[in-house]
Amino acid sequence: MNIAITDGVALTPAPFEDGLDQWSREDGTAGSATYDGAANAALVPADADFGACLEMTKTQSTQKLRYMGQTPILPGVYLRVTARVKAVSGNLCSVRIAGHAMSGADTHVSGLVEVGPSVDLTEYGRIETVRAIIGSGARGGVDMGWGTAPAYGHFGLDLTGQNGGVVRIEDLVIEDVTDAFLREMMDWVDVRDFGAVGDGLTNDRAAFAAADAAAQGRAILVPEGRYYIGSSILINAPVRFTGTLVMPVAARLALAGSFDFPTYAQAFGDEELALKKGLQALLGYTDHNSFDLCGRRIELSAPIDVAAICPDVSSFANRRVLTNGQINVIDGPAWNDTVVTAQASYNAGQPYVLSGVGNIANVPVGALISGSGVGREVYVRAKNVGAGTITLSQPLYGGSGTRMLTFRRFRYIFDFSGLASLSRFTLDNIEFLCNGAASVVNLAPSGENFHMHDCWVMRPKDRVITSTGRGCQNLTVDRCNFLSNEMTTPAQDRSSVCLNVNANDAKIRETVCVRFGLTMIFNGSGHLIVGNHWFQGDDESHATRLPGLVFAQTNVQSAVTGNYIDDNIIEWTNEYDPTPDFGTGYSFGGLTVTGNTFVHINCANWVTWFSVKPYGAGHFVHGMSVTGNVFKSLNGAIDRIEKVDTTFATLNYGRMRNIVFENNMFNAVNQITVNPVFVQTTAASAQAVWTVNAAAFLPFGGWARNVESLVAVGPVTNASGARVTAMPYVHIEQGANRDRVTVHWPEAAKGRINTVIRMDTPN
Repeated sequence: MNIAITDGVALTPAPFEDGLDQWSREDGTAGSATYDGAANAALVPADADFGACLEMTKTQSTQKLRYMGQTPILPGVYLRVTARVKAVSGNLCSVRIAGHAMSGADTHVSGLVEVGPSVDLTEYGRIETVRAIIGSGARGGVDMGWGTAPAYGHFGLDLTGQNGGVVRIEDLVIEDVTDAFLREMMDWVDVRDFGAVGDGLTNDRAAFAAADAAAQGRAILVPEGRYYIGSSILINAPVRFTGTLVMPVAARLALAGSFDFPTYAQAFGDEELALKKGLQALLGYTDHNSFDLCGRRIELSAPIDVAAICPDVSSFANRRVLTNGQINVIDGPAWNDTVVTAQASYNAGQPYVLSGVGNIANVPVGALISGSGVGREVYVRAKNVGAGTITLSQPLYGGSGTRMLTFRRFRYIFDFSGLASLSRFTLDNIEFLCNGAASVVNLAPSGENFHMHDCWVMRPKDRVITSTGRGCQNLTVDRCNFLSNEMTTPAQDRSSVCLNVNANDAKIRETVCVRFGLTMIFNGSGHLIVGNHWFQGDDESHATRLPGLVFAQTNVQSAVTGNYIDDNIIEWTNEYDPTPDFGTGYSFGGLTVTGNTFVHINCANWVTWFSVKPYGAGHFVHGMSVTGNVFKSLNGAIDRIEKVDTTFATLNYGRMRNIVFENNMFNAVNQITVNPVFVQTTAASAQAVWTVNAAAFLPFGGWARNVESLVAVGPVTNASGARVTAMPYVHIEQGANRDRVTVHWPEAAKGRINTVIRMDTPN
């Protein structure tokens, strides 16, 4: 900034040899006395030091010299007035730059400092340089801070001190020195002023650090260029990027004053790299606990391996949030699954280990395992190539033996599996456009409190959230919408899974999941599935329906409350048990299903909403409450709401206890399910033994194991019409299927009774 250059303003006064009539002996105003013809002033045509110059004899206590030209005073402009002076003879005096401030109305602006620092002339012939800076701002280094009232000034110098001395004065110079004040006037500092080169090769880290230290509340400007930063750096000041940065993969950029995605995108000139660097900084203990994408859409061409971009982070447990944006997956080979087939041996005595794994070097950690005897969502948690062993996320149910297995490694937008542990990480208000090419999140092997809320996931290729270990402890999913990539695929042909959980205490709330092959599968206990809508229907007629919510552990201690369960089945299994036959401990129990809406549309009549599927013999249900739900079938009735899947084994009906099916509502269900069940029996003719048939009502085809009450409705009479007052007794578990009760009277009787029968024991 220089008004002499930019605006063509003439600042330097006319030289003395152009005439002393332009130089005032007073304040420089029009009409004031000049030095033209003055007895104490003369031009010297050729001084040895100054060339043409002015010689003055001091005759007044303060002898003034003012240029009568009007030098403009502009806000934000700083002028330096310079004079070179030497004593020639006589008494030695002092010299100072001086001025006279004038308003736009050509009146003097009073109350201002109008003189600069004084310089003493101490010997003859010694040249002294006298300077003063004038400007609108009272900044450090400004001698005359005049504010904005003056429009112009008359500048020159004063001779003070003893009279009688003779001095010579070189032509005065007035120059714009605003550049000297730019660092303080502007709200930024330039990294180039601190030695940054910007050639992409020279390490400019020290220059950036120095600029940050000097910023003092101002921003840092990174002008055009490529600036190599060789190691991690924390910058506290806000940063404006025109140029871009080049950094090693492991080097962390922590922009504490500008910690948001748009700034990182400017810093690296590459949105994909910016997302990685921002995430790297987020996991690097910056001053922020969230990285704001600021509503931006980011094109992502490859998975983000978090361990690879954060090589110095193995575990992280501080709360961190990635928020507010859209990630759009660009399909390409980087998203292709890796598929390996290998033979492996399994010993149920070492339930989490595969041994003798062929081709193990090519088996990816985190791969889904499929094959005979393998449950759903079993993954490679770790491998030891030297030992030929694989650590499993869950045991296999198929028993000991050697088998061929397939290992399929999905590709995720955010893959945390390379970290040892991750806790308290949140994805918030992000839309994931997977475009049928990518899965979304692969959790770390351990950790807790991973949180995903207010997110949209569109067309994930294989999975939304995968847990290959126990990083799903206390997993929380709130208010999300997950729409599969298999919308037009018949339900039985789908392969996608929305999420799986291996640990305890998941909370899935107010989330919509549409047309996945399997919506949720849970191991562990303490899960709360509340207020969600998951829909797995299709456009087929008389269609089959598949499990949507699966509990893969017997004793779950979980609640399914207030959900809309649409065209799918709640399935309860023990498929992660390496010895699935019941031995000791708990069998199926601890499940509460309350206040849900169940719907089937266009499905086969044999489809149900509940299925208990024991993978071994001897199991039973000992704690289940199904209350206050609505069951409705559209476009065709179904037979009943529940069943036992006997693919591997049936249940032990003699050990059923604490099962409640009551206060439910049924629409287009041919046979309601109730326990305990109220049954009314009428004997039109006198009989000593009455049979009470509760078979159709009892859950899971259970036995009639207990009678809670028996009440006569009106009088019970004998064949002669006389009242029978003796108390009958009952026999339970009667009939071929043990699902009937017989009532025994002391004599043949007829009449009506109400009986409440249970297929379990209440405790």
